[in-house]
Formats: sequence, structure tokens, C-alpha cells
Amino acid sequence: MRDDPPFVEQIQRDLRDVRWLAPEEIRSRGRRRSQRKIVVATVVLALAGFSAVAVAAPRTSPPLVQPVAAPSASPTRHEITTDALLQPADLPQPVYVQLSQAGLGEPVRLEDTLGHCRTSQGLPDGWQMSILSRSQTLMRKPTQGVLVPGDALVMQDLFRLVPETARQLFTSLDDLVAPCAEWRSVEQWQTVNGTHTMEVIHRWAVVQRGFAGDDAAILRDTLTAPRDVQTGQTFGNAPPPTFLAVVRVGDAVSLLRIADDGTEAKLRQLAVAAAARMCAAANPAC
Repeated sequence: MRDDPPFVEQIQRDLRDVRWLAPEEIRSRGRRRSQRKIVVATVVLALAGFSAVAVAAPRTSPPLVQPVAAPSASPTRHEITTDALLQPADLPQPVYVQLSQAGLGEPVRLEDTLGHCRTSQGLPDGWQMSILSRSQTLMRKPTQGVLVPGDALVMQDLFRLVPETARQLFTSLDDLVAPCAEWRSVEQWQTVNGTHTMEVIHRWAVVQRGFAGDDAAILRDTLTAPRDVQTGQTFGNAPPPTFLAVVRVGDAVSLLRIADDGTEAKLRQLAVAAAARMCAAANPAC
């Protein structure tokens, strides 16, 4: 026993022989594992539905064999790749930075203010849940050398949903917006003269529909100038309206927001361009 190497030395010798994965390989395996989980979950659900039918059917014929898809059939897409997003060439302004990130199982959050309007009235926010998503922000070149939120030209969220859920998002859109057709928002504002209780009236409306993809809509939020509840005094002018475009191509749904100086017409043009790009991710294929 005294001739054996000490335990610590043996561990150190064994560790030297271990091949450690590079950080890039670890991240790559993690992404593949997440994608496999999505595929496996889909297959499990499909098999569960098939099993229920098989148990209920009389056993008077041989077991069913899963049909083989014809060579011309398009494979089902799972991942959302960056080529399904708007590209810098789709914008009239030069794009300096393109930021992108992906997610799993996130709500299709149309607009936080719209959700707050609904929940403040005791209603659910109404968001549909996605299977996976990819988001990006296209930024203009910074004037001071530092990127700030005001440099954002376009913000886009692209989601994959269960097909029926994607269609339901549009069939329920008018009902979703209706409680916020005229909503009074009250907040505390801190100014040089002290704290003020301010109110702003939001007027949400669906102003355009059916101009791109399988379905599309533009939502507009028109606001009044902030008004002091106690004195009735207004502060400044009414801000410009905010716009949100929602586009569906198959089971893919995209949300588009543009810079504060953007117009409804510009947003519509981008939504048409986004619908064409979404063909790279949609099921069924365009």
C-alpha cells in the first residue's frame, strides 16, 4: 500500500487526461439539446394522440403503419433562423448594429401598456404563448459614439406558435383591444415643483388589417397630453401616436415596432417586407 501513489496525486494525474470541451462547443451542444427537447416533445404528443386512437379502435386489422411523406413534401421547421428576420437591406436608413437573441416558451406580448390596461380592469392580459422565438433590434449609427435606446430603428419579435393559436391571435384581436378603446392611466410624476398626480388617456384601435402574409394588423395607441388631476393643467403637447404591426405567415407571428419618428405607412412597408422574410421559418412553407 505504501508503494501506491497518494490519493490526491492520482486524482491530479487522472484530471490531466480529461478532455475539456471548448466554450463554443458547450454552447453548441446546449443549443442542440434545446432543439431536441422541442422535437421530442412534439413526437411524444403525436404518439400520445396516436395511442389514444389505437386503444379505442377495434383490433380487426393489422397495426397501422405511419405513412411515409412524399419526397416533395416540405419538412416541418422548428428553429427560427436569423434569415427569417428583417434584414438591414429592408430598411431605407443605414443600419449600424443588429442585435439578436432567442427564447423558449415566451408570451406574445403585444404591448406592455395594452396589457396593463386590461389587467387594471380585472381582465387577463390576453397574451398567447409561443413555442420559441427570436428577437432583434436594428440600430442607427450613434451620433455620440455610444448606442442609446433612441438609436433603435426597428424592434422585431418573431414567434412560432401552435397553428391554431397563431390564427386565434388575430380572430381575437378586436376583442383584446376593445376594453382599452379609451383608458385613463393615472401616475405620480415628480417635477421641480413637487409630486403631481397625472392622467393620460390612451385610445387603442386596430386601424389596418389583411395587408401582408396570411394575416396582418396595425394597432395604434393615441395619447392625450399629460394633465394634472388636481389643477387640470396640461404639460406640453400630446405625444405622437405609437404603432405596432402584427403579421402572421403560417405558424409564425411577428411583432414590429419602429422609432418614435416613424409613420404608419413606413411600418406597413416594413411589415410587408417582414412577411416575405418569414417564409424562411413558417409552417407550412410559403
